[in-house]
Amino acid sequence: MHIGIVGLGRMGANIARRLMLHGHACVVYDRDAEPGRRLAGEGAKPVDSLAALAQALPAPRIVWLMLPAGDSTEAAIAELSGLLGAGDVLIDGGNTFWKDDIRRAGQLKAKGIHYLDIGTSGGVWGLERGYCLMIGGDADVVQRLDPIFVALAPGIAGVSATATRQQRDARAEQGYLHCGASGAGHFVKMIHNGIEYGMMQAFAEGFDILKNANSPALSPEHRLVIDVADVAEVWRRGSVITSWLLDLTAAALAEDPQLAGYSGHVADSGEGRWTVQAAIEEAVPAHVLTAALYARFRSRQDHTFAEKVLSAMRKGFGGHVETLKPDAGKMGSGTSG
Repeated sequence: MHIGIVGLGRMGANIARRLMLHGHACVVYDRDAEPGRRLAGEGAKPVDSLAALAQALPAPRIVWLMLPAGDSTEAAIAELSGLLGAGDVLIDGGNTFWKDDIRRAGQLKAKGIHYLDIGTSGGVWGLERGYCLMIGGDADVVQRLDPIFVALAPGIAGVSATATRQQRDARAEQGYLHCGASGAGHFVKMIHNGIEYGMMQAFAEGFDILKNANSPALSPEHRLVIDVADVAEVWRRGSVITSWLLDLTAAALAEDPQLAGYSGHVADSGEGRWTVQAAIEEAVPAHVLTAALYARFRSRQDHTFAEKVLSAMRKGFGGHVETLKPDAGKMGSGTSG
């Protein structure tokens, strides 16, 4: 099949590469011409504008956007809506807010343009491992593009079959799924990323406790010296918390046990906030996911005014005096008691 790829960052370029490896023809565009030039050497056809991309594709055209959520994606869709025609398919493979997908699908349907929202998980490893695809949109359009999804998805990939899955959608076992109507793909991906926040925070806190088992705050007879990198490695083998996130953590700790190359400033890309918002709208308790999001907010701050208020209250009711951090000489937050 022929497909246009817009946005040739870490994931967009590798999506094009994986498609070409499976025999699909890719027309590629990015505002920065360099990634297009590199892909040209691998068989892609680079163009210098969205108009040129639409012109280069045979009808019915398929265009996959891999752009940051927000203004960039909105602008590209607005421009492409004037370049594509009835029967063409426009795909947003980024991390868009699912309610925006519902709006866009309605606007494009009026012009006869099909719209698919595809939550795409796999990161920088997708070229090698394949991408988990969570798809929203009309079922017949999803079926028509099945060869694209087969090429991008990981396939069975050594994962054993779930014994009780008889007569269910076999595509899920291949690593892609039609999740429902417009918005469903990005909704499922949003929750996926919210869960990811919680899993990552659990690992982070657990390893922090291990690292501080030798803390001066402990009595000498209760201090333990634990090689955190080796613990991460042994947990990868046969434990119930084995996962790709643990694999990545073990690799990072093996390279740099103190993680000295990281500041601890943790960003969030929006899906965690949207997950918490959905939980509020549905009145579903989401303690872990919410706390994980707030932990990311906290990572970007020095001590806050709120913590100063806590210290002042502790001093007022119990005479508790802030203690200095041994490593930095800064005032401690003193949130207990």
